[in-house]
Amino acid sequence: MTTQRARRSAALAAATAALALGLTACGGSDDGSKAAGDDHTAGTSLSKGSGEGTGSTGGRKDGARSATVSTKGTTAAARQCRGDEMLVTAVHRFAGQQGDHLLVTASNEGSTPCWVTSYPAVKLGGDVDAAALPHSKKDNPGGDKHITLPPGGKAYSAVNLFDYGSKNHTAQSFAIALRGTDGRTGPFYSVDSKGQKPRFTWNEADVLNWNTKKPYDF
Repeated sequence: MTTQRARRSAALAAATAALALGLTACGGSDDGSKAAGDDHTAGTSLSKGSGEGTGSTGGRKDGARSATVSTKGTTAAARQCRGDEMLVTAVHRFAGQQGDHLLVTASNEGSTPCWVTSYPAVKLGGDVDAAALPHSKKDNPGGDKHITLPPGGKAYSAVNLFDYGSKNHTAQSFAIALRGTDGRTGPFYSVDSKGQKPRFTWNEADVLNWNTKKPYDF
């Protein structure tokens, strides 16, 4: 019996170590800050992708409570979302067509409400030292609204991709971080694109604010 218990303990320790290795970040935060997304903005759950256009996070069912929007100062009951409680996925939609974009879905997998604000910091491809993409000029200014996510609640953003056919870049993943109300970002974590054509190309790209509804939900 002692030998069997020892083997079970060793197996459990090995599984725990493997999980810990799956929660490795791409890099540190800007300005040494962890103002948004303290630990794991996207952990091993990022591999739970979805089919094209579904926007599913592989987490809770659609019956989860909806996210709500409020101004700063009215969300005292909620705190800023922690990265280790968030499930983030990306689906490449309308590949090679007008409206080509990456649909980004963030789901609160924690047990208490939390909020996100502004737009996510995104770096396309594998260069974590590259500058984060700008905010879309066609979008409303961000940073003054909190989107509160109840447990299971979701927020959506999109990375708009503009491909001019030459001197473009190609990738199948990107790095993402949450922003605080001061605009600073937490650590970046890698997200793999899903969909019928997960690889994407771009010459230019920009990012939309977090929203309670899917952008470009045609």
